[in-house]
Amino acid sequence: MIRVCADTFRLAQVFTISRGSRTEAKVLTVTVTRDGITGRGECVPYARYGETLDSVRAQIEGLPEGVTRDALQAALPAGAARNAVDCALWDLEAKRAITRVWDLAGLPAPGPVITAYTLSLDTPDNMRAAAARHAHRPLLKIKLGTPDDMPRLEAVRAGAPASRIIVDANEGWTAEVYADLAPHLLRLGVEMVEQPLPAGADDMLAEIARPLPVCADESCHDRHSLPGLKGKYDMVNIKLDKTGGLTEALALRELAQAEGYAVMVGCMVGSSLAMAPAVLVAQGVAIVDLDGPLLLAEDRATPLDYDAAGVHPARPELWG
Repeated sequence: MIRVCADTFRLAQVFTISRGSRTEAKVLTVTVTRDGITGRGECVPYARYGETLDSVRAQIEGLPEGVTRDALQAALPAGAARNAVDCALWDLEAKRAITRVWDLAGLPAPGPVITAYTLSLDTPDNMRAAAARHAHRPLLKIKLGTPDDMPRLEAVRAGAPASRIIVDANEGWTAEVYADLAPHLLRLGVEMVEQPLPAGADDMLAEIARPLPVCADESCHDRHSLPGLKGKYDMVNIKLDKTGGLTEALALRELAQAEGYAVMVGCMVGSSLAMAPAVLVAQGVAIVDLDGPLLLAEDRATPLDYDAAGVHPARPELWG
């Protein structure tokens, strides 16, 4: 039996990117029950990709009750709906076999990984204050994407002088804005810039200098995206809500690395249940950004553990 439930988690504070703000994370929780055993998965429908809670629910409810993980890959496109069901099926398989998902997938036992902590788009003064509050964190991710981002960059670096910094423009810059900012990103010690130009309008990245690594987010969904990234990007951001689940995420990681891309593993703003399978993909990659639960005011009953070592693999009570 496949069930879908809408859940809402309050955010600890307003979260803003170049496309808008939110105060809560709205997710769909999927459970798949067979022979008295239940597996769980979570997805975050994303309007940027034409998804709504209702449209994703309809996709999931349209699946046959006995759908297998292999059949699922063709039954649904890459996206939030397939992600939640794929992860629920992995969880179900592990519980049936009384083992862990990484053993089923032939992966080494995972360990904790250092994750970025995201500072949402705000005024320079507020971003400096936020950076100072989180200056103890080893890696900060700054949400940018406006024509006047330079004061924000300066403010965050002043607030957290020792932290590593990556930036995410969420498609908000033009080629001209990015070209002007790039030298300053280097000067301020920024290590990577994520999706500076809109997906589908990013060909200029192949023609302008890329003095620091550029990561494809909105431009990279699954393995079919890789041919269109050549010459434009140095890194890909793997998110399970884009790949359509753990199955494709692992395949994308393998192929991207084989083709010479560095890998980042990211997330939408969701609960620990959404992050748990992504922790497996995040083992050994260049950058991890699985801070969704750190941005919430509330989480699942058995949340992931975050400490100085990073985000730890899930306990079986949560997933996998």
